[in-house]
Amino acid sequence: MSKNLHKDICDKSRFEALFKQHAKNLHDFLYYKFGELLNPEDKAQEAFIKLWENCKKVTPNKAKSFLFTIANNLMLNEVAHQKVVLKHQKTITSHHTNLSPEFLMEEDEYRQKLEKAISNLTEAQRVAFLMNRVEGKRFKEIATLLGISTKAVEKRIYGALKKLRLDIEEL
Repeated sequence: MSKNLHKDICDKSRFEALFKQHAKNLHDFLYYKFGELLNPEDKAQEAFIKLWENCKKVTPNKAKSFLFTIANNLMLNEVAHQKVVLKHQKTITSHHTNLSPEFLMEEDEYRQKLEKAISNLTEAQRVAFLMNRVEGKRFKEIATLLGISTKAVEKRIYGALKKLRLDIEEL
């Protein structure tokens, strides 16, 4: 290494020589320590920028140490930031929906219309319809549970659907 006759590294040629000497090693250090995901190349460049910004304060014999310390701190800050981002994303996803407020409002209005229309069905139609559509029971099962014929169940559900279509235009 050359003699340290200079107090700082603010000279362009000295800084370029320092960059050529340490840039690859700094990148490799960050890459091996933190991996590719946190952009070790960017952090190495940021460390050189900080070195240039503080060139009057850093002597040539302390430049390498300064670079590696700054770059390591930048990566540690990025790791901490990524942890915060992940924690925030976990809390957001549980409370966040991609649905627009208008859609949610329309959905609520539709649900209310549907509930009102279902309540307007006769009791026989409502029971057969809900057993079929909500509980997922087949016509034969409903007929057995209600003690009526399968044809009667079909007629009740068909009548319920017809009435619901009339009550709710969008259905």
